[in-house]
Amino acid sequence: MTEPSHAVFISYASQDAPAAQRICQALRGAGIEVWFDQSELRGGDVWDQKIRREIRDCALFIPVISANTASRHEGYFRLEWDLADQRTHMMARNRVFIVPVSPDATPDAGADVPESFQRVQWTRLPNGETSPAFVERVRRLLSPESPTTARAPMSAQSGAVGVLRAPAAPWSPKRGLLAAVALVVLGAVAYFGIEKLWVSKPAVSSPTVAASPAQASFNPPPHSIAVLPFANMSGEKDQEYFSDGLTEEILNSLAEINELQVAARTSSFSFQGEHPDIATVARKLNVASVLEGSVRRSGHTVRITAQLVNAVTGFHLWSKTYDRDLSDVLKLQTEIATAVASALKVTLLGDEAARIELGGTRNPAAFDAYLRAAKERTSATGTDQFPAAITAYTEAISLDPKYALAYAGRSVAYTGYAVEVATGATIREYLDKAQADARQAILLAPELAEGYMALGAFFAGSLDFTQASPAYKRALALAPGNAEVLRLSSDFLNYMGQFDEAIAAARRAVVLDPLNRRSHNVLGTALYSARRYQEALTVFGDSISLDPTYKASYGFRGLAYYGAGDLENARASCEAKPDHWVTQWCLAIIYDKLGRHSDAEDELSKLKAPLGDAQAYQYATIYAQWSNRTKALEWLDTAMWLRDPGLVSLKTDPLMDPLRKEPRFQAVMRELKFPN
Repeated sequence: MTEPSHAVFISYASQDAPAAQRICQALRGAGIEVWFDQSELRGGDVWDQKIRREIRDCALFIPVISANTASRHEGYFRLEWDLADQRTHMMARNRVFIVPVSPDATPDAGADVPESFQRVQWTRLPNGETSPAFVERVRRLLSPESPTTARAPMSAQSGAVGVLRAPAAPWSPKRGLLAAVALVVLGAVAYFGIEKLWVSKPAVSSPTVAASPAQASFNPPPHSIAVLPFANMSGEKDQEYFSDGLTEEILNSLAEINELQVAARTSSFSFQGEHPDIATVARKLNVASVLEGSVRRSGHTVRITAQLVNAVTGFHLWSKTYDRDLSDVLKLQTEIATAVASALKVTLLGDEAARIELGGTRNPAAFDAYLRAAKERTSATGTDQFPAAITAYTEAISLDPKYALAYAGRSVAYTGYAVEVATGATIREYLDKAQADARQAILLAPELAEGYMALGAFFAGSLDFTQASPAYKRALALAPGNAEVLRLSSDFLNYMGQFDEAIAAARRAVVLDPLNRRSHNVLGTALYSARRYQEALTVFGDSISLDPTYKASYGFRGLAYYGAGDLENARASCEAKPDHWVTQWCLAIIYDKLGRHSDAEDELSKLKAPLGDAQAYQYATIYAQWSNRTKALEWLDTAMWLRDPGLVSLKTDPLMDPLRKEPRFQAVMRELKFPN
């Protein structure tokens, strides 16, 4: 038999049990340890933890991918796939861990599987009939001499090969200076600054030949591309908003072509000012080609020079210079996008021009104002961003009353202002404006995902979850490869208690926008709400590595440590950045649990000082964790009276668990009408 640390985990849907059984028998017949005891499929926390341990410790993970798994949008096997995929993120790129098997003719191209499953070759084993060649391949991969394998960590019960079946389980911050809905709204606002993303699609692979270590180290999908910020050649620094904005519009245009995989704006623009070589960019973003260029503007004319480089070979694939009047900018975006697609030998399907130009404008001055609004959103900090962005969006709309994207952008800015800045009657005033703009955007362009995203942000900010849900669903249906739509949808699904869907959407956003700490924070938040604290800790750590200056991440990580029962690390994480409201919120809870009651009261006072009752929801969670239910329920009532946006967290927030059986808490839940 193989050593326990050389065991194999087989993951399958229940309908594929006979095929999986044949694979298991063939491997066991060769002396390979496989965990496949169906009598153990009892469910429950103990069984769930056993499976997680087996996946953590096994040497190879064999997912059985079939028409059965393709037809099931939910299933415990999908959780197992995510756990195995997450483990690959901590492995060397030349380590073979995932060994996909298909017992039927399910195509690997377009399969709904984690991205790591697409980076390796699939093996076809019809009906699970296992060939000696496959058994020998598994034996070689498990061999200590194999250069492509590493010993899995030992555990008390090291794993073999497993199955998947039963469901997984349940965060959220909120307002103050930022928070729950504010995070959703800020994400939406940031999107209009302008962000589309990248869609991951599989590379074609042969069924039986394993990728070499060199290929595994850098083997991007062939139609994947990153768009670097085009250089501003206008000679004026104050024109950078135009070159950056036009770059993003070109990126957005490419993202509308379904066959292309386009790296998201945040990740691509993270290289701005660094002048990295193409190979570095490509490896960090896992893309096969890079588009770069320059923009020179003179009055109402623009010259764009663009070149496409194969990141694997270093050869130029295509280049061209365009001289255009700004009134032709939409057509120009379509020309560049289709030229790039042609150079990458992508077959265009449908009316690409219609999708690319949806919601746009042919008015040069309106386009300029829209780009200025975008710049305000990406460069301004705090609450100053809203008035400036609203002013620029308003200018764009006055110049072109049919500019749907500008209405959608202004809607989200109005919602952000209502949630974060406005007080009293002005909150309702700005929310009403937000709703009107979102509906106008949809009226002008019924297929515009940004319009539905803006409508969802409005309803979430209004605590109208029943109507927010279909708006977010529609946005996701129209733009399933949009990293920002995925992030916002994940947040909302998380708050509504749909944890599997929230985690899946957040993981997709991380794949599509890997250098954006917001992607990681959204995933960490979803895992925290699902009470998967150890996984959340890893993800929040990734976020901090990407952006050590973002203080809130330290507080989120601290609360995850708290959930995991590690008070000392929770304290250390929050004390690392003690002057932020999230870390103060965290410390007020942690200090009390450590017996430092006076220090806990001091942190609560710091939290109350800037905005008083505006953080009512946070105060309720603190008193709930202090076991002062009377005070907690009083602050919950205050939050309801103020319509505190933090209430969006109420259904899934672990910090509210001590109150869930209280009649008043249950009455508030009914009043808020959370979807079942």
